[in-house]
Amino acid sequence: MTEEVVPGKNTAIIAYLTIVGAIIAITMNTEPKHDFARFHTRQAFGIHLLFHAFALFSSVWYNQYGLYGLYVCYIILWFYGFLGALNTKKQLIPVIGSYFQKWFTFIQ
Repeated sequence: MTEEVVPGKNTAIIAYLTIVGAIIAITMNTEPKHDFARFHTRQAFGIHLLFHAFALFSSVWYNQYGLYGLYVCYIILWFYGFLGALNTKKQLIPVIGSYFQKWFTFIQ
């Protein structure tokens, strides 16, 4: 069984390993630039940023069940994106993935 080699796959996988991993992936993809890595770095950066924004918002108005929902949503979106990177698929995250591609155009 031969595995297809996709340029930027390692960078795409690193992007999903916390917000720091996404920032590292941004710097890793500066030269050479890979479209696959760019796509997944935008998706991962958006997931992490959205999670941290909602977590900060939730910490002001503490609601234990809201935090459970936040973590469940984060884990589901993270797995969806991470498995896409592992399987070398460029699949948008449901509902918000297309927005991440538009908003984070500074990620080259």
